[in-house]
Amino acid sequence: MILRRQGKRPLQLNCTKNDEFAKRCGFSIRRHRTEGKDGVGKGLTRRYFVCHRAGNSPVKVANENKPQRNRKSSRCGCQAYLRISKTTELGISEWRVTGFVDHHNHELLEPNQVRFLPAYRNISENDKSRIFMYAKTGISVQQMMKLLELEKCVEPGYLPFTEKDVRNLIQSFRKLDPEEDSMDLLKMCSNIKEKDRSFRFEYTLDLNNNLENIAWSYASSVEAYEMFGDAVVFDTTHRLTAFDMPLGIWIGVNNYGMPCFFSCVLLREENLSSLSWALKVFLDFMNGKAPQTILTDQNMCLKEAVTAEMPTTKHALCIWLIVAKFPSWFNSVLGERYNEWKEEFYRLYNLESIDEFELGWRDMIYSFGLHSNRHIANLFALRSLWAVSYLRSHFMAGLTNTGQSKSINAFIQRFLSAQTRLPHFVEQVAVAVDFKDQAGEQRTMQQNLQNINLKTGAPMEAHAASVLTPFAFTKLQEQLVLAAHYASFQIEDGFLVRHHTKLQGGRKVYWDLQLGIISCSCDLFKFSGILCRHALRVLSTGNCFQILERYLPQRWRRFNSSAFKLQSTPTDHGEKVIRLQSMVSTLVSESSKSMERLDLATEQVSILLSRIKEQPISTSFVSRDATVHRSF
Repeated sequence: MILRRQGKRPLQLNCTKNDEFAKRCGFSIRRHRTEGKDGVGKGLTRRYFVCHRAGNSPVKVANENKPQRNRKSSRCGCQAYLRISKTTELGISEWRVTGFVDHHNHELLEPNQVRFLPAYRNISENDKSRIFMYAKTGISVQQMMKLLELEKCVEPGYLPFTEKDVRNLIQSFRKLDPEEDSMDLLKMCSNIKEKDRSFRFEYTLDLNNNLENIAWSYASSVEAYEMFGDAVVFDTTHRLTAFDMPLGIWIGVNNYGMPCFFSCVLLREENLSSLSWALKVFLDFMNGKAPQTILTDQNMCLKEAVTAEMPTTKHALCIWLIVAKFPSWFNSVLGERYNEWKEEFYRLYNLESIDEFELGWRDMIYSFGLHSNRHIANLFALRSLWAVSYLRSHFMAGLTNTGQSKSINAFIQRFLSAQTRLPHFVEQVAVAVDFKDQAGEQRTMQQNLQNINLKTGAPMEAHAASVLTPFAFTKLQEQLVLAAHYASFQIEDGFLVRHHTKLQGGRKVYWDLQLGIISCSCDLFKFSGILCRHALRVLSTGNCFQILERYLPQRWRRFNSSAFKLQSTPTDHGEKVIRLQSMVSTLVSESSKSMERLDLATEQVSILLSRIKEQPISTSFVSRDATVHRSF
């Protein structure tokens, strides 16, 4: 093939036909050029067009201080190519095809797959304008894609670009004037503060008066923290990609086992100074009350900041943030045995005994050939911060359960997926929190109305069912059922409790009947706020028919919002409210056992509520619930 032209104007090589050929065949082309060999200044004399999978990706040098993007390269050394060369004779330039190899060392893509290659994805100027307009309204990228599909009358998934392309485009919009967005964000927070005095926010500016860090919290979040701030997760693994800012989210678990939001922080840099500032501001938002336990990602700066700003708080590593890294750490190393290894890891993770954990860990390393794996060595070095056997003497509120990650991540993704402008991000989080609160109320009602199935028939079980939320009662009930399989033996300073099939070992339980104190060496109550099977067995054999009040914690009880507010004012009025709560708990439990009971209770409670609302309200009781919030 010869491409001939005359004159001295530069030759414009049109690759349209090559592109069409490649697309029909199931690949894309990449241009590779070499300089001419006929003297300096003579321009191009040869060009190669190669397959998009030609060559091999360069080996990246690992940097411990910089997060690595473990993206697999598509290049596999494919040798397919087209070569054209230029010759000039008597002032006439000719381009000739001097080489062509049509053999690929990889599978070619189907038509419905090849369109996703970067070379064939394109956002037109008209589509860019539409996307920019949609971005201003704050709708999600998924909604943008659906609207564009409808406008263009194409089937879902058949636009000439992907969601990732749209997100990258939106990110480029954001970089046009980030300082203006930052100042608008401060104005937005100030406007919210004027309308809602209980809204809290703090920020810092750099030397150029540009926004550096900002944190905020809502009134409902501060109230939730007062009740459920004993154990919190501070998740700093997310980034607000449209603005390239690290995002920190404070979350806990309520008495119904559902996630509750406490606060958000946006940081310019994830360093010791900014993380320390974030911790200080969080404590300020929460009236100086530090959590008993804080779970975070593995981050040395964050570890130092927690030690300095929360010296009395137990710092642990959040297990689901660790597990999220396993595929990139171990998938290629273990291959087909990866899932088998992961099951063994979870078994070891949940062991109660430190000795059993360390022995099992050594066996696991030997079984899977991980002696020299640096990630395994690092995990073992930090085992006291994540393994359950090392954390059982600290309250975790169930946050060490990997199952909690699903509901928490669903909440986080709800406002991360919205590609709104930065000033409206605070409002977007508020919408997500409000949605979660509404959904949580519905789930709470569903839990309260479900029939409680008593499995043991023991009076202790019925008593606990009337006091604890269904979520917490289910945890206690599991221990009550297991308690029946254990034997207890009185020893000099307490009781020895072990499984009826065991002849040795067991747990030591201390019970002081006069002081009403019971404790077990397994530390389950310290760890979760739920009495263990060993202590329940001792109470049962000791003719105890109700669980002691102190072992039914307020944070796991029904209707515990009022109970928490009354802890600081233990008056006759407060005692009456607590008694009323117990009666209402029993009412709900008994009424939900049949439709007839439920209809009768609903009818009578409606009449009672009408009569109560007719009664006057004492101002002395109203003032007790008033709280003074620090103004910004």
